[in-house]
Amino acid sequence: MQIFLDTANIEEIRQAAELGVIDGVTTNPSLIAKEKRDFIATIREICEIVDGPISAEVISLNADEMVAEGRKLAEIHENVVVKVPFTRDGLKATYALSQDDIDVNMTLIFSPNQALLAAKAGARYISPFAGRLDDIGQDGIAIASQCQDIISSYDYDTEIIAASIRHTQHVFLCAQEGIDIATIPFKVLLQMMKHPLTDIGIEQFLNDWKNANK
Repeated sequence: MQIFLDTANIEEIRQAAELGVIDGVTTNPSLIAKEKRDFIATIREICEIVDGPISAEVISLNADEMVAEGRKLAEIHENVVVKVPFTRDGLKATYALSQDDIDVNMTLIFSPNQALLAAKAGARYISPFAGRLDDIGQDGIAIASQCQDIISSYDYDTEIIAASIRHTQHVFLCAQEGIDIATIPFKVLLQMMKHPLTDIGIEQFLNDWKNANK
């Protein structure tokens, strides 16, 4: 399973990249606004740090404007993936951009039917929001897995990105279900590294070494 980092924080991205476990990065307007940085400059810098798909989202909601904006985003770097929300206009824009050989990450997916339409429109990546589905009492990972099963049944050049990941159990379930990609916050990546028995083991090794060399 690929792991993308869901952030626009440059320092978090640098630290994650140094670990050698990050395959790409997803951003959105909210994440970039939180950093109070220039949008284009931020995307360009992320592309210099991580050699993988970097999702940058359009702001427009009109199909023609999405296409124009998406083309400009794609010019930033060859690794940029244009992130488009799932709407009727979003489908139109995704189809048009895919015809230009521009990779699209269709976001705000909440059902397998939406995922199927996104794939047929030419989306390279499809992002079901697991955590937000959990918030309304549905099983977000199960729905992401259903999206994965449907897409995998046909010859689409499309991968599923489980998004809105809230905790390490979400990541484990994504891996267990065979979902292509999970995009996770930096704090969840840090939590994945931790286990109390690892800490106890290290402490025991150090104590044994210290006692043996008194």
